[in-house]
Amino acid sequence: MKDLIAIVGPTAAGKSALSLVLAEALGGEVVNADSMQLYRGMDIGTAKLTVAERRGIPHHVLDIWDVAEPASVAVYQRLARAAIDDIAARGRVPLLVGGSGLYVRAVLEDFDFPGTDPQLRAALERELAEAGPAPLYARLQAADPVAAGRILPSNGRRIVRALEVNALTGTAFTAVLPEPRPVYDALQLGVDVDTALLDARIDARVEHMWAAGFVDEVRELLRHGLRDGRTAAGALGYRQIMNMLDGACGADEARAETARATRRFVRRQRSWFRRDERIVWLDGAAADVAGAALRAVGQD
Repeated sequence: MKDLIAIVGPTAAGKSALSLVLAEALGGEVVNADSMQLYRGMDIGTAKLTVAERRGIPHHVLDIWDVAEPASVAVYQRLARAAIDDIAARGRVPLLVGGSGLYVRAVLEDFDFPGTDPQLRAALERELAEAGPAPLYARLQAADPVAAGRILPSNGRRIVRALEVNALTGTAFTAVLPEPRPVYDALQLGVDVDTALLDARIDARVEHMWAAGFVDEVRELLRHGLRDGRTAAGALGYRQIMNMLDGACGADEARAETARATRRFVRRQRSWFRRDERIVWLDGAAADVAGAALRAVGQD
């Protein structure tokens, strides 16, 4: 048995459902690797499993930050590794589950993150607030086209970070991430489905989120500083609902744009994970996906 099992892949492909089956079969516990599920109160819009939906399986590294707090991959790395080591020390099987590629890599591989400069970061963020992401993205394309190709032009937070690293190190953001040096002997299972089916799942998920009270969730989080959150305010669906509440668009347009943005994000996730030849890919729509996963683990 490997040190841990990672279940990765695009949004809505079936990672959470598979993780529950494997946890029950293997005596496992789940460690979250979804960057937005780290935020307290961001539940409906991130498809965070409820306590009842977790079926008694312990889930770790969820709900650690307020929505106004910026994310830190380095802090996440420390917390996730501590959880994994604790699970293993108790004789259980750690399951690292999520679709945030950099967060998965931060746990599985041995590398440190470039530092930050508060003054430089503040200056870039002021420029982002005043002019929007387009001019910053154009600058990133010139300085580091590889990084620009991996970041959505609308993702101001990541654009700012890539420019900050470039300015501090004189090196492309992608160059400061070294070649993989594994920390754990891990089996990575990738879950994906046909694009047409995944698009349909995304549309259905967005409709379900709205019906489940997503708009009310955003209203409540606005009372807790969501609009000021450098990371959380840009989350899929949350940004679109804030635009709706500001009168910039109607409900139908906000729902449709949430689905479109999610499909764009899925393309980025696939691009990230498909580059890793170590991942064993499974068809999330197959009737025996759990059996295929257990066979890959060697527990069939």
